[in-house]
Amino acid sequence: MSDIPLGVLDLVPISSGSTATEALRNSVDLARRAEDLGYARYWFAEHHLNPGVAGTSPAVVLALTASATSTIRLGSGAVQLGHRTALSTVEEFGLIDALHPGRLDLGLGRSGGAPPGGPAARPGSTPVVDGRTPNGLRIPSRFSFEHLLGSPRVALQRTLLQQPNAASQEYGEQIDDILALLAGTYRSTDGVEAHAVPGEGAELELWILGSSGGVSAEVAGRNGLRFAANYHVSPATVLEAAEGYRAAFQPSDVLDKPYISVSADVVVADDDETARELATGYGLWVRSIRNAEGAVPFPTPDEARAHVWSDADRALVQDRLDTQFVGSPGRVADRLAQLQEATGADELLITTITHDHADRVRSYELLAEEWRTR
Repeated sequence: MSDIPLGVLDLVPISSGSTATEALRNSVDLARRAEDLGYARYWFAEHHLNPGVAGTSPAVVLALTASATSTIRLGSGAVQLGHRTALSTVEEFGLIDALHPGRLDLGLGRSGGAPPGGPAARPGSTPVVDGRTPNGLRIPSRFSFEHLLGSPRVALQRTLLQQPNAASQEYGEQIDDILALLAGTYRSTDGVEAHAVPGEGAELELWILGSSGGVSAEVAGRNGLRFAANYHVSPATVLEAAEGYRAAFQPSDVLDKPYISVSADVVVADDDETARELATGYGLWVRSIRNAEGAVPFPTPDEARAHVWSDADRALVQDRLDTQFVGSPGRVADRLAQLQEATGADELLITTITHDHADRVRSYELLAEEWRTR
């Protein structure tokens, strides 16, 4: 499996008792370590109004991290286009590319205020029996996000991120505009040229991120772009996302065949028992996201054990607990190999959160060492 590159997805998590400043310093340190360990990419997610997440602006954190590293590819996983314009996105990443050319991945997502709708998701063709693929990968029942869409907190986030009365541009049109601005071929409907400087001609590797086989997969496929499917966000729909992208794929100047990265939540330690202890806070952290509270600072194992779980709480997080890969290096590598085989992933993207920074660094270190032996 060493021919399948591993990357890192970092939310810049804030641990309980810690601060955003410490979280940012830890992320820059982890990026340096990941570069030394041979990870192919280091991506930053974008999240807002979360007390336990400091990753609010991928471009800003990328600029800081680019200055602290030298070879690892750096990217967004993903910029939320729902409250942004094509021009602002190209200009921001063009600025970073001007000083760090050829190292940036521009990962683009639809969330953050994007309107619902688009092509219906395609059902996956890989058989899933009793919640597992033929090779044993866990595919849980679908989780409904409807309660989040109607949450006052989510509505507030949309209000604060967008200008009053602003409407999000259709996602496919935004991608077309980004491609045109990067290529220097943008023309308005009445023929006026626009040139993004810096930005035009930037050596960016474009990715589309998606959790289903709907709009994002279709847009990535028809444009012949790379696609990242989110097993760690929506494990129930990872197969349809990958297969929807492949079904829509058309060769381009960028790719002559589909190229997919798949994400996974991972905690590795020297033995299974230690890994389970380090992952104890994960369920409570996911619960805070899925009940629209906003990600809480990542709890210690003792803080997590103090929570009194209701049946409703458990239902909110069970699919994520069942699909988090926790254990010794060998056990986790086996499950990642299973994920890669079931999805046909060309790369895997690893996201790890523990309360203590040293444990998170050690998890990535152990995984890298094990993966090299495969």
